[in-house]
Amino acid sequence: MQPVAASAAPKKDRTYYETRGEIVWEVNTDEKVIALTFDDGPHPKYTAQVLELLKQYDAKATFFVVGNKIQLYPDVLEQTAREGHEIANHTYSHAYIGRNTNIKKELNTTEDLIVAKTGQRAQLFRPPGGFYNEHLVSVVKDEGYKMIMWSWQLDTKDWNTPGVNRIVNTVLKNAKNGNIVLFHDYIEGPTQTIEALKIILPELKNRGYKLITVSELLGYNKAIPAKIH
Repeated sequence: MQPVAASAAPKKDRTYYETRGEIVWEVNTDEKVIALTFDDGPHPKYTAQVLELLKQYDAKATFFVVGNKIQLYPDVLEQTAREGHEIANHTYSHAYIGRNTNIKKELNTTEDLIVAKTGQRAQLFRPPGGFYNEHLVSVVKDEGYKMIMWSWQLDTKDWNTPGVNRIVNTVLKNAKNGNIVLFHDYIEGPTQTIEALKIILPELKNRGYKLITVSELLGYNKAIPAKIH
């Protein structure tokens, strides 16, 4: 009997997880819809400014919040939820998840804070830095979350203050139906995200895009056609 080749095991790459619906980078849709996401908040100043702009352009977004920031700025989180935006889990400490990380504690501590301040349970999770492995995917799924990344071409890298024009161009040159855009509403030091949004939001609206939450976006996902064998 010939031994089974190691390559017979499925390759656990983006396609593997995406096909199984365990991780989402973007959604396959013909509708002009885009999800804006903001990581690492809440922030006492920047989040409020983001919320004001979203309201101005009738846009909804998903905020991936960090537990230790919720403890510092609970009122900002409450305002975000009150204004109809989606709250999602981004761990308690924002430490990159490694072998010794207590993943369940990171998730559950943040979840308890979200529920206490908003009365809602988060349905979505994003790992810090976008780093994931099979164990994390399994735990996140068992805890009842869907793991959300972002469209690769729409990582604005705004946390690194690359310049307002670069943030704007990243979005406006690459935005397509079903995309998920990555911004940050909490960074150390001054932000360029607010000024960039003042250009991005009206232009996306002018192009006919509806700006919605990630959970809303998931509802637009067209069924993946079955492979023909």
